[in-house]
Amino acid sequence: MTDDRPLIDWTWIVEHLDDIWFRTGQHLSLALISVVAGFAISFALALLVLRDRRAYGPITGAAGVLYTIPSLALFAALVPITGLSTLTAVIPLTLYTLLILVRNIVAGFDTVPPDVREAADAMGMTRLERLRRIELPLAIPLIVAGLRLATVSTIGLVMVVTLIGNNFGGLGLFIKEGIQAFFATKVYVGALLSVGLAVLADVVLVRVERGLTPWARARADRAVG
Repeated sequence: MTDDRPLIDWTWIVEHLDDIWFRTGQHLSLALISVVAGFAISFALALLVLRDRRAYGPITGAAGVLYTIPSLALFAALVPITGLSTLTAVIPLTLYTLLILVRNIVAGFDTVPPDVREAADAMGMTRLERLRRIELPLAIPLIVAGLRLATVSTIGLVMVVTLIGNNFGGLGLFIKEGIQAFFATKVYVGALLSVGLAVLADVVLVRVERGLTPWARARADRAVG
């Protein structure tokens, strides 16, 4: 029996725009929650490292071990504990961001010249003021670079979540259903929209970085000029 359906069934796409929009929102929500949670945890861990450098090895070592665990195995291991809930998806996705984010946040703060810190201390700034007004703005480029990498990889990993259950939704469900039904349109819709989300997120974060570091853009413009 041959399948006479076209490679891309535009009629199906038009008729299922609501479903496509809904699953895209699910996909983006899972990725966003995981990256935000991962950034909050990573930032706290990075501040701990800045206070005590001896913590860097154990923290990145533990994050590295978690990062090497196969995603599907980690998702499946959580099912008996958290069930087919959002936590089952968010916990592994969050854990996978830690290694990338901790390294980049620490590296970002390490780019701040020692004499800049000394000047801030000489001006009577408290440690918190120095962090907020001096160190954090200068660390933004590397921090955002880490966020870009973590966000793009997380959007890709959300596709794996649907393999352990349909409850999570997301674009991966289109791919799963498309393969099961030998319907290429669903596969292409899921894959292309996932790539589109990753590209869009990366572009947005680049714009955010430029907005937060206008001095860097001005310096680049002067260099070009």
